[in-house]
Amino acid sequence: MSNHSLIRVRRAERRCRWRRLDAARQALLVLARLRNGDTYARLAAGFALGTSTAWRYVREAVDLLATLADDVTAAVLRACRLADERPYYSGKHKRHGMNAQVLADPAGRPAWASPALPGATHDLTAARTTGLIDALTTAKVNTFADKGYQGAGGTIRTPFKRHRLCPPLSRHQRSASRAHARVRVRGERAVATLKTWKVLARLRCCAHHTTPIVQAILVLQLIEEGRCSG
Repeated sequence: MSNHSLIRVRRAERRCRWRRLDAARQALLVLARLRNGDTYARLAAGFALGTSTAWRYVREAVDLLATLADDVTAAVLRACRLADERPYYSGKHKRHGMNAQVLADPAGRPAWASPALPGATHDLTAARTTGLIDALTTAKVNTFADKGYQGAGGTIRTPFKRHRLCPPLSRHQRSASRAHARVRVRGERAVATLKTWKVLARLRCCAHHTTPIVQAILVLQLIEEGRCSG
C-alpha cells in the first residue's frame, strides 16, 4: 500500500472533514521533509500552507508510518525468512528456484528427474548429491553433459572448455566439442519437454513440495508417451 493510500484510509477511519491537501499531496509533503530535509518554512511556502499546518501534516503521517514498523520479534522472523530463501537464489538464472537434474534417453526423452535441490546448488554438486554420477558410472553408461559438469569423472563426458590463462582450443578440440553438442542437444530436448508443463515455469508452493510435483509430471509425461512401467 502506498503512502497516500495509508493516509486516505486513516482519514476515512477518522471521518476527517475537508483538508487543505488531499492524501496524495500530504504524502508528497512528507517525502519532501523526510527525503530532502526541507524546512517547515519552505514546505509551507511550497504547498501554500501555514508553517504550523505543514508541521502537523508531517507529524500526522510520520506517526502513522511509525505504527507500521516491525517490532524486534517480527524483524528477526523476517530476517530468518530471508536467510532461508538465500540457498534458493540461482546466480545462473538470477532468480529464486530449484535445481532438478534430468536424465534423457538416447532418443532425447526424459527418463528420470532427481529430487529438487535449492537453486543455488551447482549442477555438478547436484548430480553428485543425488547419486546420479555414481549410478551412471556403475552401470557404465556414457553420458553427455554440458561444461557445468566438468570434473564429474566416471562415464560423464563434457566438451572442452577454454580457460582464460590457457591457449585457445585446438581445431581438434573445437571439432570434438561441436560433435559433443550435437549429441547433448537431445538432453536439452528432454528438459524442454518437461518445461511444457507450465507449472514448472513459476512454482507458487513451498520448496519442499517441488520434488513430488516434478516426479508427478515426469510420470504423466511417461504415461502420455506410453513408456510408464508402473
